[in-house]
Amino acid sequence: MDSHPLSLTVLGSATPYPGPDNPCSGYLVSGGGTRVWMDAGTGTLGPLQRYVGLGELDAVWISHLHADHSADLLTAYYGLLFADVERAAPLPLFGPPGVADRLAGFLTNGAARSPVESAFAVHELHDGHRARIGALALTSSAVAHGMPAFAVRVEAGGRSLVYSGDTAPCTALTALAEGCDLLLCEAESAGRPSPDEGGHLHHTPEEAGTTAAAARAGRLVVTHVGRGLTPDEAVSRASAHYAGPVDHAAPGTVFTLAGPA
Repeated sequence: MDSHPLSLTVLGSATPYPGPDNPCSGYLVSGGGTRVWMDAGTGTLGPLQRYVGLGELDAVWISHLHADHSADLLTAYYGLLFADVERAAPLPLFGPPGVADRLAGFLTNGAARSPVESAFAVHELHDGHRARIGALALTSSAVAHGMPAFAVRVEAGGRSLVYSGDTAPCTALTALAEGCDLLLCEAESAGRPSPDEGGHLHHTPEEAGTTAAAARAGRLVVTHVGRGLTPDEAVSRASAHYAGPVDHAAPGTVFTLAGPA
């Protein structure tokens, strides 16, 4: 068995604010000795350090700039520049267009712009963006969330996982997830909004199951479950539309994809 299999560790999965025992969206993806912090939602920097410090992290990937997916970049900035973290170079940060200016807008407290680029080596995502980070190959696709937002496919050692970020069901996500071993898909919506609620911006559990089935994913993990649902309800409702194994992204859970496909 591969001593460094592709794995997904759940740091948090709450929405839209953290619970007492569950930070917002954040995950650690590891494979071949490479470690990527995937979404930096409120409260996720703490549990991240159980597994890897900011000094040893290889990159950060951010799906979109809502606070429950990105707010801990602010505290990471202070850790990278003004604390005990030592790095030979800025930490690579892959995120939506404008991510550096968004951070600087919050962090700047005087006439001089805060040196965001001294902490992070910023790479802006676009539809079809590809990156090689150590042993991991990342492909990002634009998805439907009413703002610049991305899903990502991570591949290593013949295995693959796909993270939806926040999105309504869309062909881009289904295509990106085609044949993946694990689909980590949000299930924030308890049901479809009425037309005057501004459109459909999230998956329901049923839609998460339908997306997983259409993509022929090997496993579905529902995350970002809305507060009007329990995790068990979300799993049950997704399972009615997908015949494979369905789990909930409970904080601290590790999903391992070992061996060649």
